[in-house]
Amino acid sequence: MAVIGAGSWGTALAVQLSRDGLKTYLWGRDAAQLGVMREGRRNARYLPQAAFPEALIIEPHLATVLRAARDVLVAVPSHGFRSTLARLAPLMRDDARLAWATKGFEVTSGLLPHQVAAAVLGPRPAAVLSGPTFAREVGAGLPTAMTVASRDERFGTELAQRLSGPHFRAYTETDIVGVEVGGAVKNVVAIACGMADGLDFGANTRVALITRGLAEMMRLGVKLGAVRETFMGLAALGDLVLTCTDDQSRNRRFGKALGAGLGVEQAAAEIGQVVEGAQAARAVMAVAAREQVEMPICTEVYRIMHEGRDIRAAALALMGREIRSERE
Repeated sequence: MAVIGAGSWGTALAVQLSRDGLKTYLWGRDAAQLGVMREGRRNARYLPQAAFPEALIIEPHLATVLRAARDVLVAVPSHGFRSTLARLAPLMRDDARLAWATKGFEVTSGLLPHQVAAAVLGPRPAAVLSGPTFAREVGAGLPTAMTVASRDERFGTELAQRLSGPHFRAYTETDIVGVEVGGAVKNVVAIACGMADGLDFGANTRVALITRGLAEMMRLGVKLGAVRETFMGLAALGDLVLTCTDDQSRNRRFGKALGAGLGVEQAAAEIGQVVEGAQAARAVMAVAAREQVEMPICTEVYRIMHEGRDIRAAALALMGREIRSERE
């Protein structure tokens, strides 16, 4: 197995995949950083507490990794997903199977990751990994569950089995669209929850945003062809609750900084790592407009971040919406 992307999440997945002694390669674009990781047998920059199992191999040469591994797992931010796949394409084996742990619509096209992968690499067995997971906890070996979604039943099952261990359980799913929409929208709602907490709006507000955010996520997903029941699972409701309620979430912390009065650029600088929801808000709004799906929470987050909307004015606008059935 090869993991492409040596950030916190890619490293955590590589550690998990190699825990039972199965050879796993980890590659990242920063050769100097890979050298430090290989020497110290840990990712001191992003995941310092997780020592590398013996079966984890840090390999600086991408071609070597892709010749050795049939199964390739890409763990990079959504804005780098297409370019990463383009770099892999000429080097991958003919029998290679692709998985990814990337979340979010592509900003420029509004495509989901599985659509980007098909456009770049053509038809091949594919799977997406998603769910309520923080890299630090996976790296530490704390009990965790997630979803592996694939239309190729054999590949999905094999990947779930390889990931699973005494403290990690992977469930299989076939609804790739639902799993990916869950991963894309939850970061935007997490920013909204963070803003509400930064304003000290309280627990009632947070739960209302989570619940109505789930409704928005479901409306968009079903319109794109997802199965409604998928949104009650780990990759949608589970990931949404985790990201909205725990300060390990960069999106939540970013929202809290905005709610406390920082500007967008200041808040992003304070986080110091990629905040997926920042660009996700733009992409989600574009897709919602294209599909004519109403998403008021995501709309207000977008307006705050990209149009200078006042946060308190946004909250009042949400509370003043026309009364309607909760099922709408």
